[in-house]
Amino acid sequence: MTAPTLERPVLTQDLIDRCGDRAAGYDRENTFFSDDFEELRASGYLRMPIPADLGGLGMSLAEVCVEQRRLAYRAPATALATNMHLYWVGLAADMRRMGDSSLEWLLKEAAAGEVFAAGHGERGNDMPLFLSTTRAERVDGGYKVYGHKMFGSLTPVWTRLGVHAMDSTDPANPQIVHFFMPRDTPGYRIEPTWDTLGMRATRSDDTILEGAFIPDKYVARKLPAGTADLFVLGIFAWAEPTFASIYLGLARRALDLGLEGVKKRSSLALGRSMAYHPEVQHQVAEAVLALEAAEPQVERIAQEWSDGLDHGGNWPLKLVAAKHNAVEAAKKVVDAAMTISGGAGMFRTNELERLYRDVRCGGFHPANSLLVHELVGKIALGIDLGEQPRWG
Repeated sequence: MTAPTLERPVLTQDLIDRCGDRAAGYDRENTFFSDDFEELRASGYLRMPIPADLGGLGMSLAEVCVEQRRLAYRAPATALATNMHLYWVGLAADMRRMGDSSLEWLLKEAAAGEVFAAGHGERGNDMPLFLSTTRAERVDGGYKVYGHKMFGSLTPVWTRLGVHAMDSTDPANPQIVHFFMPRDTPGYRIEPTWDTLGMRATRSDDTILEGAFIPDKYVARKLPAGTADLFVLGIFAWAEPTFASIYLGLARRALDLGLEGVKKRSSLALGRSMAYHPEVQHQVAEAVLALEAAEPQVERIAQEWSDGLDHGGNWPLKLVAAKHNAVEAAKKVVDAAMTISGGAGMFRTNELERLYRDVRCGGFHPANSLLVHELVGKIALGIDLGEQPRWG
């Protein structure tokens, strides 16, 4: 199954190929995808979800997923990092479409060239967005924020960092404050930590908040800890299918490389190509079956959100399930491609080696496997998501 096509794709194949040609160098040198980023910015890629009347391309979640999958086929780290900007912009666009214009300022700033990134990752916090180890202290006109964020992505270029923190002024009623921190804000520093197994070009360094002041105009939401509204649901709605699409694009590339390679492998025992080996055919079939199951699920969920289908309280289940299944399928596909490569994929000069490392990162993006199973299990059983397990 191939990715759906768009009537007017944003990216030309030449641009995608240039990003693909640079991907190995970014990975090898552990450098940010600067050239890719500037080309994507110039193409209008960062403006895809912005409504047309505000200077964007007015693309839906389903349409953005198609482009992310196309880009990830050749440059998955580039697609993943830009996703952090796209899901903020997409969230704001959908909220406006649904009648909530509270983030219209974000759309206008993005249309003017501001770059948004995500600052949600925290050590020790297994409930991202719902809880936080970062502290928000209420002061005149806004908040001062203290904490340590990781997995930021777009570190060299973001101009607005989306962050959440805990306001425990009332210990009996802690609040999660969601806000956007401008790049020129005093009171934070970036700590270069990004030297990782895969997705190295994203440059997702740590951000240390040391009393950064966030004015009220950049506060997007204040919600009781452990709860969600359209803002939080919209983050998941845009992040999960786009993450899934990226890893499916990566997996499709790995499978195509594996198929191409195995047809060229000779076998003394068979007297012809290893493509005729029964176990090779079995591995290929397992990989194709995995993609045939995962791709339609992600496409359907993205389209249903774009169409405004009402799944009510089942939306979180459906969103995290699509992302989880896509990532697990992608791992299976890449493993199969490596197996049939006959060892060629072990070499750093082989693209499969990089894809094998990149796909391992899929499980770390929210929602990780632990949270997925908790959310899905509780929703299916009708248990409140805030319910904590009791032992003994």
